[in-house]
Amino acid sequence: MENILKGKNIIVGISGSIAAYKSQYLVRELVKEGAIVNVIMTPSAEKFVARLTLENLSRNPVIVEMFDESVQSGGAWHIHKSHDCNLMLIAPCSATTLGKLANGICDTSLVAVATALPKEIPLLIAPAMDSTMWLNPATQRNVRFLDDTGVVIIPPEEGDLSSGFTGPGRLPELNVLMDYIKIVLSEKKDRTSDYQPKPGEFDFSQGAKITDEDIKNAVEKPITTLEDRIEKDKWTAELELTKMKQSFSGISNEEFLKGKTLLISAGPTVEKIDDVRFISNFSSGKMGFALAKIANQLGADVILVSGPVSIQTPEGVKRIDVESADEMYDSVMNEFYKCDIAIMSAAVADYTPINPFKGKLKKSDVGEKMTVELQSTNDILSSLGTDKRENQLVVGFALESTNEIENGWKKMKAKNCDMMIVNTVNKPKSGFRGDENTITILTKDGSEESFPPMSKEACSLLILKRISEHL
Repeated sequence: MENILKGKNIIVGISGSIAAYKSQYLVRELVKEGAIVNVIMTPSAEKFVARLTLENLSRNPVIVEMFDESVQSGGAWHIHKSHDCNLMLIAPCSATTLGKLANGICDTSLVAVATALPKEIPLLIAPAMDSTMWLNPATQRNVRFLDDTGVVIIPPEEGDLSSGFTGPGRLPELNVLMDYIKIVLSEKKDRTSDYQPKPGEFDFSQGAKITDEDIKNAVEKPITTLEDRIEKDKWTAELELTKMKQSFSGISNEEFLKGKTLLISAGPTVEKIDDVRFISNFSSGKMGFALAKIANQLGADVILVSGPVSIQTPEGVKRIDVESADEMYDSVMNEFYKCDIAIMSAAVADYTPINPFKGKLKKSDVGEKMTVELQSTNDILSSLGTDKRENQLVVGFALESTNEIENGWKKMKAKNCDMMIVNTVNKPKSGFRGDENTITILTKDGSEESFPPMSKEACSLLILKRISEHL
């Protein structure tokens, strides 16, 4: 599968924020995936992270001072630097740098390069600051202005801040930043060059209607546990990926699945040999549960039929637990008539023992060899493809080891699916168990889209977006 970052020239901008230490991990990950990384820092950023460390990680000189001859090739170096890159990301972006970007104040190398970017080169900004600074009307005005001019704003996450308060303002985690970069490169769109201010845009009275009570609630909002906070922050930030992708596709309402009912299968099935032994597979259920949670957050009513997994049920999702392929078949077919969309991401056993033993088979009774006779199970995806109504969509998953795309097309046609999600077994960042997946989306109209590795939550956003376009 193509690595979209390989050979790409990425500028990473770092401004003065306590979150600057996270940028070191970002630079390291980008280089690891084959990108050419150039780092530009504000002088304030050097108070939080060492230039030498970033030079070692990026394998390139780091630019800080505007007139440092050691890292410049001429008087217009900032123009050449901005024109030579494929994407620029500023993470973290302080309130000061955010304001300078919005107002064209080019008194640092970082702002000068960002301002010089041609409109066809994406600019991503990940603000990081204390909640009261983030919620300040001036900051919100600057964010709205930059967003309206085509800059991709990666919203800060909510959590514990260096001030001791709790609220929005944290720099998103590495996986979220990487997902933004990959998706923007996949769906690159020109930034507008003919922006016109809206009436009253520079009137502070027209800013965000933030009251003292709003600020108090944001910074004092209790969070129960570290695990809950991490999970909530991750999903909140990744949901914003949907908004970004909607802006590329013309979808204006983030709840673009509102009023739709989705039936999703997830996890493995368990086929009993006896009461203590069984045949199963390595499916973790993470892909199906990610689809269920994102679909619910996008407004859908979700019915999740799951094999045995140890994952908490997403909020607002109706869950039906099953064990065997036969049980999953019965549950899916019973619920199918209620739904608009069926997404079959479960790894259902193709075969099951014909005569499972009641009780426990003893080795002393069986001997050194045991033969288990198997029979094929009911084909859930094929049955849905046969029974679907004209207004129902059926989406299948194809986990392949060779000739992935060719086999995906064959499976989609044979099962009469409207869409097939293809991934690969035994490859890094794909298939079972992991938190990431590498997918290709095939549709009945003949389109084929391959995406770089990304989290299963981000894959879910892509899949659900494509489904919404076919409704």
